[in-house]
Amino acid sequence: MNQKIKNKIEATDTSINNLLKDQKFTIDYFQREYRWQEKHIRLLVEDLTNTFLKSYKEGDKRSDVATYQSYYLGPVVFSVNPENNKKSIIDGQQRITSISLLLIYLNHLQKKSPQQVAISELVFSEKYGEKSFNMSDEARENCLTALFEQGEYEITENDDETVKNMMERYEDISESFPEEIDENVLPYFIDWFIENVVIIEIIAYSDENAYTIFETMNDRGLNLTATEMLKGYVLSKITDKKQRTEINDLWKTQIQKLHEYEENADQSFFQAWFRGKYAVTIRPGKAGSENQDFELIGSRFHNWFKDNHKQLFGLSTSEDFYNFFKVQFPFFVKWYLKVWDSMSQYDKTIPHLNYIQHYGIALSLQEPLLLSSINFSDREDEIKTKIDRTARFIETFTVRRSVNYRKFGQTAIKYTMFNVIKLIRNNNLETLNKNLSAETKQIDATWDDVWEFGLHGMNRKFVKHLLSRITSYIDNLVGKDTNYTTYHHPTGKQYEIEHVWANKFDEHTDEFEQKNDFQEWRNSIGALLLLPQGTNQSFNSDKYEDKLEHYIKENTYAQTLHSNYYEKNPNFLNSDIVRKLQFKAHPQFKKQDISDRQKLVQRICEELWSTDYYAE
Repeated sequence: MNQKIKNKIEATDTSINNLLKDQKFTIDYFQREYRWQEKHIRLLVEDLTNTFLKSYKEGDKRSDVATYQSYYLGPVVFSVNPENNKKSIIDGQQRITSISLLLIYLNHLQKKSPQQVAISELVFSEKYGEKSFNMSDEARENCLTALFEQGEYEITENDDETVKNMMERYEDISESFPEEIDENVLPYFIDWFIENVVIIEIIAYSDENAYTIFETMNDRGLNLTATEMLKGYVLSKITDKKQRTEINDLWKTQIQKLHEYEENADQSFFQAWFRGKYAVTIRPGKAGSENQDFELIGSRFHNWFKDNHKQLFGLSTSEDFYNFFKVQFPFFVKWYLKVWDSMSQYDKTIPHLNYIQHYGIALSLQEPLLLSSINFSDREDEIKTKIDRTARFIETFTVRRSVNYRKFGQTAIKYTMFNVIKLIRNNNLETLNKNLSAETKQIDATWDDVWEFGLHGMNRKFVKHLLSRITSYIDNLVGKDTNYTTYHHPTGKQYEIEHVWANKFDEHTDEFEQKNDFQEWRNSIGALLLLPQGTNQSFNSDKYEDKLEHYIKENTYAQTLHSNYYEKNPNFLNSDIVRKLQFKAHPQFKKQDISDRQKLVQRICEELWSTDYYAE
């Protein structure tokens, strides 16, 4: 290889369109897995759509998009073999995978739009009549093909972590993409996304140079973080040397605790604390609006604190700063980390935190909400109750919107949730219960449409959550010692969604003329259960009458389909709540039985997420 070419490094700013169109990349072996989490993809979608919506105005021409605000996505590093020009991704695979998933989603979304943008060639390229995806990785091929062609993919046992993550992140994109970008606005957004999102493309012509660049970018960042700049400002305001040393030591201890959870947990903490307890303004959702408290805390909370500590925090003197950070800082770190702990591991004293970990709203809204009502003067049991009640509101909000096929990405709900943050800020427990009960009753999605709700390609995650909550709730009514994690994230058996009807249209032609009709009824929430994975797979193609004999051995919700359950458990129907829910056996399972079961699910939801919870 020519030494001059081998040592060459190129860096250019480019668009997504130029980066991906008709390109082909291999993924370097050491970073093959795709590991983005829900928070990463939601934040990306929110950042992109918020930036676009700041510029877009109704009546704009498509050509006006060229003047819209740009968005910097970061660098990607490629190693290029100059002999065959093959590109290998050294750094940036996570971003490119996420961009590709968003492009696939947008391509499906624009099928309903009267104006469409040619973006398919950014996902795959065609040569000699054969199509292949731009990212060459055999393990992803089936998933990407299904997503591109049908917009859904069913995970198999052979799929690796990358494929499972890709499916989950694709669903997150669907859930968080804002309703404001409708079919009329969509072409503008796609134009903006592929042309105004800036990426720095770095190309090295030897692996050695490429890896050196990768290491430099990831290991040698010496810029001060927002947390470090905030610390410097706070310490500069404390004039007593002994007090300054004390706060410096305390600061180190608290930041170390946060870093034990995640590298950037300190920044997430300050954003949640300041937004939850002190932010009073948020940017209006119209083009050209300036960032307010909520956005400024998200981008540069150290500067925002500098500008607002006197007015919003009441901090003027050295003693003010010392006392505030000595008391309030460790208190909120403690409860912020307690929230994290109880989200990741079920805690029966704060159960709703675990529920919203698996199905909640954007963390940038969720975390401030959870901290907003608690105070240093509260008893520990009061704080736990406050946090649980707030998490209960969040879960009710997400479930009610989801069964109505409504989205709850940040753009769609941020004004509602910000107003709730301000409403419940510093509430005592009695006031908090009243406010959350009232807000729950005002959620603009009712339970009335549950009877039309069912499983589709992009809501499997929610359906699993809903069935886990329902199944454990019915178990608890009869005294079984199970909980949500028994069915959702068990330490033993993995539970899966079971279709009561096998996927055999020809067995239901007495009630259906069209296969699509049959599939819609088969996927109804009333025709779904949770069963252990092995059990589910062993008889999922059996007839209902044969399945029924297996259901009687499973969880209570499945058992209630069988008439023997009522004979062997006469006390089941003695419960006031059970009588109110109106369970009944289903010796056969026809359309009417599914309809009856749909209505049962609605009654369960109304009871399970009743506002009576706030009166307990």
